[in-house]
Amino acid sequence: MFRRNNVTARIFERQIRTPAPGTSIHCARRFYENLVPSCTIYDVECPDHSFRKFTDDGQYLISFSRNHQDLIVYRPTWLTFSCKDEDCDTHDLPLKSKRFESFFTQLYCVPLASSSEFICKDFFLYIESNQFGLFATSTTQSHDAPAAGGAIPGIPCIEKITFHLLRLEDGVILDERVFRNDYVNVAHSMGVFLYDDLLAIVSLRYQTIHILQIRDSGNLVDVRAIGEFCREDDELFLNSNPLASIIVAVNHVGNGLHHNQSILESSFLSGIKQRLLSFIFSGIWTEETDQTLRIQCLKKKFYYHFQDYVDLMSRSADHHPAFFAVYNMETTEVVAFYQNSAEELYFLFEQFCDHFHATSSLSTTFITSHSNNIYALEQLRCNKSKANGLPQFVKKMLASLPFNCQSQSPSPYFDQSLFRYDEKLISATDRHRQSTDHPIKFIARRQQGSLKFKIKPGPEAGSIDSRTKKISSFLFHPILPLALSIQQTLYLQPSVVNIHFRR
Repeated sequence: MFRRNNVTARIFERQIRTPAPGTSIHCARRFYENLVPSCTIYDVECPDHSFRKFTDDGQYLISFSRNHQDLIVYRPTWLTFSCKDEDCDTHDLPLKSKRFESFFTQLYCVPLASSSEFICKDFFLYIESNQFGLFATSTTQSHDAPAAGGAIPGIPCIEKITFHLLRLEDGVILDERVFRNDYVNVAHSMGVFLYDDLLAIVSLRYQTIHILQIRDSGNLVDVRAIGEFCREDDELFLNSNPLASIIVAVNHVGNGLHHNQSILESSFLSGIKQRLLSFIFSGIWTEETDQTLRIQCLKKKFYYHFQDYVDLMSRSADHHPAFFAVYNMETTEVVAFYQNSAEELYFLFEQFCDHFHATSSLSTTFITSHSNNIYALEQLRCNKSKANGLPQFVKKMLASLPFNCQSQSPSPYFDQSLFRYDEKLISATDRHRQSTDHPIKFIARRQQGSLKFKIKPGPEAGSIDSRTKKISSFLFHPILPLALSIQQTLYLQPSVVNIHFRR
């Protein structure tokens, strides 16, 4: 049956047709093929802030001051004006449309960082159920700090890292959690994960995963720390054992990260590492049924590499051999262990990519991936066929694991079943891109490739100095046809902010 694609026909079709079970939201999202940010206001007059992102429910726009001391929160509104002509679409926009305040209303400005701290501008997590925001501030990091108190050598040290839980409705700071002389990779939430009301903070310096619960009252409550101990009563058991209490003397200070340890404690491995070694040993043990072959296999695969397994640590794997461990927090067991070149893990990643996203928000369940979108899967297989070799391609793809929390925009304009665009220039992933003077085209998938709208960062006439390197970031509202494109140079010059909206 022939279908028209204008809004009127879509509304009429929605009245007379019932979508197939489970597809009602997908059908509703097709309206965005007609509701696009087709108008651009270039070089908007706006405060010189560092704009972070929209919250997933679209209620707030998060930004930070240029000196990384203050948090500024805006409420998205809409440009309103009146005209005397009958056809307002052809009427020029008023002068006030060039002002940032015509689209956003500032709610408050809250000082977060002290004089010695700075706001981590690439970190923000949103707790949608309570409209809480989690922010981080830290002092500068030191690369030559001594590895004292059980710290791992070679890991940078930050004197103070503070996580602030803030109610976004009125800017009230509800609770704080301080980590001293530690290192947490907060850039793009790489070391902090949120699922429902559970928050996991990975301490690289002390190789510990701190599990906290965010209560409805706004309190951060310790649940457990996975690292040296795995169960809540492990420390109690060791302290109650006379022999263990002599060997292991643990004194928790502040946030539980500083340990005064005796010399003999080095003979004990951490609880999480013991679980990992047990899993590796058991897997090799069950490979062979013959006792002689089993012992030979253990010598070759386990004992000869024992120190390599012991030396494994949680850290950035950019230039190091990497492994993935799947840990059951309830049973304290390691249930899987893969190298970053394991084809078995890649095939799971290819078929069940959505399961690698730890999300409980409805707005993020429709983010495009190659396991829920045929176009993304075709692109992945095309890249796979062009790769020089499967092992290198597998390593490249698995390098993105584990996925950073809340790192992708839920905007429907990044839905690859609706629009096609150049992912080298723009994507749903929260990352800066090298800027281009050419507009980025969004083409409809289902309407014979018709151009729907363009996004052009930077000045309307293009850049005057083509030699200066520029980067762009794009903030799309999760619901409204509204987007910000922010172009900046590497020399701390004021950013060029464009507003793209549906007129």
